[in-house]
Amino acid sequence: MRALDIAATGMSAQQMRVDVISNNIANMSTTGYSPRRADFADLHYQQMTRAGAINAADGTIVPAGVQVGLGVRPSAVTVTWEQGTIAQTGGDLDVAIEGRGYLEVTLPSGESAYTRDGALQRTGDGLIVTADGFEVNPGITIPADARDISINAQGEVYAFFAGEVEPQLLGQFNLTGFSNDNGLEAIGSNLFLETAASGPPLAAQPGQDGLGTLRQGYVEQSSVDAVREITDLIEAQRGYELNAKVLTAADQMLGATTQVR
Repeated sequence: MRALDIAATGMSAQQMRVDVISNNIANMSTTGYSPRRADFADLHYQQMTRAGAINAADGTIVPAGVQVGLGVRPSAVTVTWEQGTIAQTGGDLDVAIEGRGYLEVTLPSGESAYTRDGALQRTGDGLIVTADGFEVNPGITIPADARDISINAQGEVYAFFAGEVEPQLLGQFNLTGFSNDNGLEAIGSNLFLETAASGPPLAAQPGQDGLGTLRQGYVEQSSVDAVREITDLIEAQRGYELNAKVLTAADQMLGATTQVR
């Protein structure tokens, strides 16, 4: 009976939706995290009678065919790119990205990755890195005798030294944009990799080419909307229950069929 298999695909789809929702809720406190949404598509249709076919009985054209759908499948898990709340931290190396764009970091493999997590830190040598120790490009080193750091909206990093009135420019942060953000590959640790679907990285100074600007002393919080997630969770739960009812009904019908003598 087709209904058993069809209902099973519906239950699997709702289970996947719950998985995605649970990941969003788990990352409600993750810096710069954007929620994901599971998208689905209907499966192939079994053609019992094609629309436009000629009726063998009287030669008329069938105005509407008979097609039976075979269920649902996941088509994509897309990222809902929304600006998260900008929260003040007071950290001299914390930078929130206001608008589009990513900071570029270098992985231990030498590969470039991209992040919106601006909770930056410094190594023992003064190099600016992410919380996981990945170097932020271009590499900027803060001298040990610097008494204060200033990062302006355009990404310029200045250091103040004792006995000097004017600050010293240490380097310049850039932001990177992509033509298709949903084509990026998430690898965890708030990092994304370029793919063929994302298009090549387009680096520019903050505030240029439609990219955002930086705000020192702040970080971007997760943009997960708890109310929306709970609403989606209820819908997914009810969808799963309905598919389970279909499964039960189909099983009862199959049971009744096997008892017919």
